[in-house]
Amino acid sequence: MRLLAFDTATPATTVALALADEKLLTRRHEPGPGERPGHVSELLPLALELLDEAGVGFAQLDRLAVGIGPGTFTGLRIGVATARALAHAHGLPLVGVSTLRALAAGAAGPTADVPAHLAVLDARRGEAFAAAWAGEQELLAPAALAPEALAEAVAALPPGTVAIGDGAVRFRAVLETAGAVVPADDSAAHRVEAAVHARLAAGMEPTAADAVLPAYLRLPDAELALRRRRATAS
Repeated sequence: MRLLAFDTATPATTVALALADEKLLTRRHEPGPGERPGHVSELLPLALELLDEAGVGFAQLDRLAVGIGPGTFTGLRIGVATARALAHAHGLPLVGVSTLRALAAGAAGPTADVPAHLAVLDARRGEAFAAAWAGEQELLAPAALAPEALAEAVAALPPGTVAIGDGAVRFRAVLETAGAVVPADDSAAHRVEAAVHARLAAGMEPTAADAVLPAYLRLPDAELALRRRRATAS
C-alpha cells in the first residue's frame, strides 16, 4: 500500500511515505529555539520531496493519513485542512489517526516489555493532553488534564507505566512522583513520528474526507476569551 501520512499537532512537522515494497521514507522539520512551527511553509514541500524521491505522484497513492491531535489549534487546523484538500483533489481515501495513539504505539514497538504507555503532550495553559494504552487496550481515554488530575490518572495505571511525549518531559516531576517512568529528555520516544501514523492507518478504515476532524479536547483560547467578555458584559 502506498500511503502518505503527516502530523502537525505538535511544533514539529512530520511526514512519512509508505511504499508497496514496505520501504518507508520520512521527513521532519523541527523549529529552532524561539522559532514558530513551520507547518504552513514546510508541510507540502516535505510531502512533495518524499513523493519525488519515490518517483510517485498523489494519483498513485492508495490513501492519506493525518494526525488529528489533540495538539495546537493552529497546527491541527493546518494539517487536517491540508489532508482534506488533498483527499478531495486527488480522490484519495483519508484516515484520521490520534496523535496520542501514534505516540504510544511508537514507543511500544513490537517487543517493548512494559505494562502500559501513557502518551502526554504539552497542552499549554498548565495542562497536558494524555491517554494510555496497554497494547491495544485503552486504559485512559484522551483528555486535557491539570497536573493534579494527571497525577491521579497515573496512580490508576499499572505500576511501571512509561510516559512519553513533550508533555511527559514538561511534567516529569508530577509523573514520576505518581509512579510513572519517563525516559530521558532527549529520547526519541518523546517524538511524534508520521511513520507510526502510516503503520496504524494501513490497518484502519478510511472515512469521508469531510468526516475527519481535529480532536481539540477543549475550546481554543479565542473562544474562551470571547465567552469571558460576554459573561462580563452580561
